[in-house]
Amino acid sequence: VQLQASGGGLVQTGDSLRLSCAASERTFSSYAVGWIRQAPGKEREFLAATIRSGESTYYADSVKGRFTVSRDNAKNTVYLQLNSLKPEDTAVYYCAADQKPHNIVVMTPGYWGQGTQVTVSS
Repeated sequence: VQLQASGGGLVQTGDSLRLSCAASERTFSSYAVGWIRQAPGKEREFLAATIRSGESTYYADSVKGRFTVSRDNAKNTVYLQLNSLKPEDTAVYYCAADQKPHNIVVMTPGYWGQGTQVTVSS
């Protein structure tokens, strides 16, 4: 599975962004897909994941209520809506895929996208 993340950029505190993760796999709907970020000098952090049908989603407590993950299997794309952005959300955001959602939550997915930079200025 090849994943292409996009949508990052430079925004101000309180702004919103929508990240996209496009997948090449025809069987994309059979994969769980999620988002993981890494801020400078910090460890990677799991953010959110959606299972194959998109009916179930998982969030880290740190972003619950601000970030929303969704998917459009017809477009082989998963989205991460980022609202009320804060400077501490500055990081490289990676999408990741695996047939087991657990592997995304523990950040050992089988497939990684290349990352997209999100920078939030104060």
